[in-house]
Amino acid sequence: MLTKRYPKIDLHRHLDGNIRVSTILDLAKTYSLKLPSYELAQLEQDIYIQDRSTDLLAFLAKLDFGVSSLVNIEACERIAFENVEDLVAESIDYAELRFSPYYMAMNHKLPMPELVRAVIRGVRAGEQAFGVRVNLIGILSRTFGAESCMQELEALLESHNELVGLDLAGDELGFPAALFKAHFALAQQNTNWRYTVHAGEADGPQSVWDAINILHADRIGHGVRAVEDQSLLSYMAEQKIGVESCLTSNYQTGTWIDTASHPVRTFLNEGIEASLHTDDPGVSNITLEDEFEIAKRVVKLDDDQCDILRLNALNQAFISASEKQQLR
Repeated sequence: MLTKRYPKIDLHRHLDGNIRVSTILDLAKTYSLKLPSYELAQLEQDIYIQDRSTDLLAFLAKLDFGVSSLVNIEACERIAFENVEDLVAESIDYAELRFSPYYMAMNHKLPMPELVRAVIRGVRAGEQAFGVRVNLIGILSRTFGAESCMQELEALLESHNELVGLDLAGDELGFPAALFKAHFALAQQNTNWRYTVHAGEADGPQSVWDAINILHADRIGHGVRAVEDQSLLSYMAEQKIGVESCLTSNYQTGTWIDTASHPVRTFLNEGIEASLHTDDPGVSNITLEDEFEIAKRVVKLDDDQCDILRLNALNQAFISASEKQQLR
């Protein structure tokens, strides 16, 4: 059993990557949606990653089962509420749930501003019902191009006071950070958001540098390729740019197959504020505690190192110093 010196915090958890299989099945039956199976046990086999996928894009395709079931605004509010309920089931004290309005809306042409408000309502209702603290981060899904991301950003900006941050996710290799400079500049002009960017997952260390220098990222999602550049590691440690590590996800996407040598150890040794998170538990079929168990059993981190990961998550959370003290 892991120690409880620090709160349990999940900072890199996709709300639209954590849709319950039972909910997908229920919505499919209710609205006559096509699924590969209508038996729960078999559908779980279809949706959950079995060992690992061929690459990041194949992994992301698994998420399509969930978002394709979001037939209306009510479904979006429902899965937001259930995400908070799932946090409570894992005894998580604080989470930052991220979501992509465009990705959630695209299958059934839902109005994105209304969808954003529905996600906010669902999360706030969950907070009230279960007493857990949750914040929201909006995602720009780079996979669909800069123009779609601008529409997505505009929808997020309408409710900007209800969000704490902005993320850039998706096909990192095909859609580099420079394409989204204007998007992040607009957000920086109009909000008090913080910034986390998926980088160094499907592309090299220059992608991490670009996330920092072009998009002004406070945290980096995954960032495993940063280990190829010692000057980058030193800069991230000096500037306290956090790394959101996701061991299971990195294995399943083929980003870092040899989990025993995962860079999370290097990050800690370099003084980088790395932390540990679940990414897409709805397809990875994991909990945050599972990630820490892998960190101990496979990466061979000790209890003190796991405590540092938890403390780093607290330090890197997009909340005030007083809120961090309350969590402690």
